[in-house]
Amino acid sequence: MAVSNTAPNKTRYALPDTLRGLTLLSMIAYHGCWDMVYILGADWPWYQSSGAYLWQQSICWTFILLSGFSFSLGRRHWRRGRLVFGCGAVVTAVTLVVMPGQEIWFGVLTLLGSCMLLGALLERPLGRVPAGAGLVLSAALFVLTRSVNRGYLGFEGLRLAALPGELYRNMATAYLGFPFPGFRSTDYFSLVPWLFLFLTGYFLFRLTGKHLAAAPDLGRCAPLEALGRRSLLVYMLHQPVLYGLTMVLRLLA
Repeated sequence: MAVSNTAPNKTRYALPDTLRGLTLLSMIAYHGCWDMVYILGADWPWYQSSGAYLWQQSICWTFILLSGFSFSLGRRHWRRGRLVFGCGAVVTAVTLVVMPGQEIWFGVLTLLGSCMLLGALLERPLGRVPAGAGLVLSAALFVLTRSVNRGYLGFEGLRLAALPGELYRNMATAYLGFPFPGFRSTDYFSLVPWLFLFLTGYFLFRLTGKHLAAAPDLGRCAPLEALGRRSLLVYMLHQPVLYGLTMVLRLLA
């Protein structure tokens, strides 16, 4: 889930907000399907298909990439990072109480808050890295580490090298990207590999930002922009609303 952190006194570009709003709609639809399958018990085999997996991944990749892309557009990174990280903690606490067995540890908000805080900490050294080299290196590291959660280096089904089992020890290593045996989370986004996708977005903006500045109205769509500008609020509210609607349908059924 990408969170807009653009400062109000800076130029607002239409395209990132429009893409974020469009991806929010896709996310809401995906989570609505999740509730239908796992709460109402709908028999939708396609939801476990590779097509549904690609749908889910397109949402994740877009949000995280856009969050990194928007980082340089914003200010108050420390404040925004703490807010998003705190919202992630609220999501964890609520799922522990309301949805035991479906709890969320280190979900996407925890990741994005962590990336913003790390970005604020490393803003100066990152600014010294040539944008092209940073983009290539970040993207390569993301591909290389995409499957560390599963115990190996590689991308999806491509296994390059197994990682030592000693890395996968506890909740701290799970936060970094090395979940211990038995670890479970309905929504799990560890620092590795996803920090590298965030940085890919950061360097992508540094390469293309001047072109975007020349066409700030590119991709303008007022309804999607309005949605994209309120991404954190929409993210925090959409699942409780969907869950409530699902419970109503369950009672009626």
